[in-house]
This record gives sequence, C-alpha cells and structure tokens, in this order.
Amino acid sequence: MRSPHRRSSFAATIIASFLSSLFSGMSLADSRVLPTARVTIYPGDKIEESMLEDVEVSLDAAPQKGVTQSRNEIVGKVARRTLLPGQAIPTIAVQNPQLVKIGAQVKIVFSEDGLVITALGMALQAGSVGDLIRVRNQDSGLMVIGVVQPDGTIRVSEG
Repeated sequence: MRSPHRRSSFAATIIASFLSSLFSGMSLADSRVLPTARVTIYPGDKIEESMLEDVEVSLDAAPQKGVTQSRNEIVGKVARRTLLPGQAIPTIAVQNPQLVKIGAQVKIVFSEDGLVITALGMALQAGSVGDLIRVRNQDSGLMVIGVVQPDGTIRVSEG
C-alpha cells in the first residue's frame, strides 16, 4: 500500500508538469514588444530613434492602454516628463514639438474665397501644429484665436 504522502507528491509533480507546459507556450502569445527609452530622456528633449530600444514585456506586466505601442508614435516628438530606461512610455508623456512660443511674433492669416489678409501678432500661448492658440493682433490690439499651421503661421477664420 502506498503512503498518502507519496500520492500527494506524485499528484503535485503531475500538476506542476501540466502547468509548466501550459505556461511555456504562452510566453510568445502573451507578450508584446514595446519601445522604451535606452537612456534617460529629459523634459524638452526631442526623441530620436537612437534613444529608443524595443523591450519584450509580458501583457500582465504592461498596461494595455495609455502606453506607446510603436516607435512611429514617439520619434520626432518631445518629452513632457522624464522618461526612464526600460520603462514603457505613456502616450501623455510626449507631445509634438512646439512651433510657436509664448511672446513670439507670428504671422496671422485670414483666407476665404480668394481673399487673403495677413497681419502680425504676438502669441499669447505656445502651440504645436494643429493647436488652437490665442494671438494679439499688433495693429488693432484685439485678441484672435487661430490654428497653428506647419509653417508657423496662425490661421484664423470668420466667427
């Protein structure tokens, strides 16, 4: 007759073997390669390809939402906070580079139906391409709101 201790040991071995084979196949399916900082990246630094490395992270350890999934999402952008090596990069920790700085002289452009009016203004807010910012018209002193264009001008519209 077998002892109860020997049976439980045998059962534990069988269960451990089963779990080991079950989880060994999951390592490839349950992990993802994410871009991380290779070096410490400080706020205001422009992120370059050479500053990044890809790290395989298990899905249990990495949050599914809110982190960058590919290098294309962050290369060329600017760090908003310190990014540490080996850690997933939150999407809110990077931003597009600012083309317009607070207090900078900018060109204000109004264009509609072939009519183009330009004026000089002073930016009251910093902004990246596509951002809506406030600008003070230097001629009239009025404040206008416009969209930052890729060339650094501010496009305003009627209304």
